[in-house]
Amino acid sequence: MGLLDRWSKKITSAKLKNNDDKSAPVKAALKSATAETKTENKGETKVTAVSKTTASKHFNIVIRPLVTEKSARAESVRKYTFIVAASANKTEVKNAVKNMYGVLPVSVNIVNVQGKNIRFGKSRGRRSDFKKAIVTLPKGEKLTVHEGV
Repeated sequence: MGLLDRWSKKITSAKLKNNDDKSAPVKAALKSATAETKTENKGETKVTAVSKTTASKHFNIVIRPLVTEKSARAESVRKYTFIVAASANKTEVKNAVKNMYGVLPVSVNIVNVQGKNIRFGKSRGRRSDFKKAIVTLPKGEKLTVHEGV
């Protein structure tokens, strides 16, 4: 949990308490995030809250495709490269790609990329660390990841 995550949760709960029109999309999103289950014997409806919708969960795992010359060459061999969340594992990435693109990957390889030290004149800095996933698709399958880039 990041340092700023504490306050972002309070902000969303404060938006729900406020009754102005700006909070209507937030209410609709939370309303769609609840699931109803019916018991057959009694006919009662039980409403259970779901923390996140499955679609948003998958979009939080796969952040964006990685566009480099090396990844463009790898696409000709059905290997697609994505930047994924730091907490994601192979199974989560595989399920996310399946739900986002409709294709079940054959394999997923994950690489932790260390950020490089950089300089801007006299001042020093460091690029961020990130996690990279290389997804291999079965024969005959293709993704339109870089469309319009």
